[in-house]
Amino acid sequence: MLHTTIAIVVVVLLILVTRVDPVIALVVGSIYLGLTGGLGFDGTIKAIAGGFGEIMAEVGLLIGFGVLLGSLLHSMGALQKLVEMLMRGLGPRKIPHVLGVVLSTIFPSIYVDVQLVLAAPLARAAAPRMGRNGLAMMGGSLTAGILVGYVFVVPGLGTVAIAGLLHVPLGSMLVYGFVLGPLTVILTMLVYGWLLKRGFWNAAKDEVADPVAAYATDNTAAADGATAAAVDAATTATTATDATDVDAVAAVAGGAAPVRRTPSLPVALLPIVVPLLLIATGAITEAAGVESSLLAFLGDPVFALFTGLLGAYLLARRALGRDRVGESMAKGFNSTGQILLITGVGGSLGAVIGKTGLEDVLGGFFSAEAGVPVVVTILLAWLVAAVLHLAIGSISVAAITAAGILAPIMGGLDVPPAVLGLAIGSGALFALHVNSNFFWMFQTMLGVTTRGALKALTFVTALASVVSLVLVSALGFVV
Repeated sequence: MLHTTIAIVVVVLLILVTRVDPVIALVVGSIYLGLTGGLGFDGTIKAIAGGFGEIMAEVGLLIGFGVLLGSLLHSMGALQKLVEMLMRGLGPRKIPHVLGVVLSTIFPSIYVDVQLVLAAPLARAAAPRMGRNGLAMMGGSLTAGILVGYVFVVPGLGTVAIAGLLHVPLGSMLVYGFVLGPLTVILTMLVYGWLLKRGFWNAAKDEVADPVAAYATDNTAAADGATAAAVDAATTATTATDATDVDAVAAVAGGAAPVRRTPSLPVALLPIVVPLLLIATGAITEAAGVESSLLAFLGDPVFALFTGLLGAYLLARRALGRDRVGESMAKGFNSTGQILLITGVGGSLGAVIGKTGLEDVLGGFFSAEAGVPVVVTILLAWLVAAVLHLAIGSISVAAITAAGILAPIMGGLDVPPAVLGLAIGSGALFALHVNSNFFWMFQTMLGVTTRGALKALTFVTALASVVSLVLVSALGFVV
């Protein structure tokens, strides 16, 4: 236990203090633990390589397909179209709650930076028509929707990684996540909205005086700022052109973007909706005891996500052309490598812990026979992930590391693996703050001050983490 604690502290300090890349830090921690845990040089390397291979077999293709799918959806403007439709159909005042749920379910986070870039201009466009707390509400909606979806809802990468490390069927995570995710978002937004009405937000101190100018400090953000203006114009003008084409809307607002027909909203949603339906169908038929090789094949998460990827590729190829699709795929490939390495070495750390025999010690401490109630086990899993996130500043690294630590002792716990995975995701969500690059992207793109980001992002993630902890604890008593 001492050497495991030292290894984890070393990993955290390397990432936090010396700014070492998480992949290198996790491997260093694994090597230290293997050598001090008696595995020897050969045993340590074999455990690291074996752990990496095992987790890649579990989630490697899922992550790769998911990232590429997200990149193609981004290139087709699917999320922009959905938010435009919501603005026209519901009106700005109802948007925050609905947008949060949509971001966490229909568009769960493949990777959070992309979702933020997509949604921030649209959030800022709607905020002025929502009253004095409009920007605060939209910021909280983006925070809750994007990050809750990332850790709870398939195919969010945090969810997929946790499920793979704990060997939880992805269908089970999908079922639990589709209940827990939206409920967490709604309750979080209700509490946050109640606080805003009582003076929690101060526009003079929490908002940038000219958010458009602040947003345009980045070249990419500047381009998206034009899209934000276009969306604002499109939602107020009755003579706007075809609202299913993002580029066309930009042209109406005076932009220079060429008009290009992209898929209509229902069609654009198919690559993400169809895989989720396939996975859900497979999980339901398996739970019902239906034995069918065809249904098992169709409901397999790898096949389901590949189906979505293939559909998105064909749609994008037809709408955008070969060159733009190639650029989008290249961006996805670039992102995939880092995500796979971090996830894989998280599995390596878990494999080394398993080889040292620590699971027997921890299993005895956490097990029901030791007198530890289920709710305490859930709380401790949440706490491990929360502390790691506070120190490291990365939700995914915190979740992967926590899952790697707890995976070897799963057999001795009196808590269903899916519930433990949800507890880890809940803890990894806690209080995203200034040591995360997402924090500074959020501040710039939304047009808020550092104080405003601490309220609309750090506070909201802390609130969502605590709310979801209560829900997960309740779930632990009924499953």
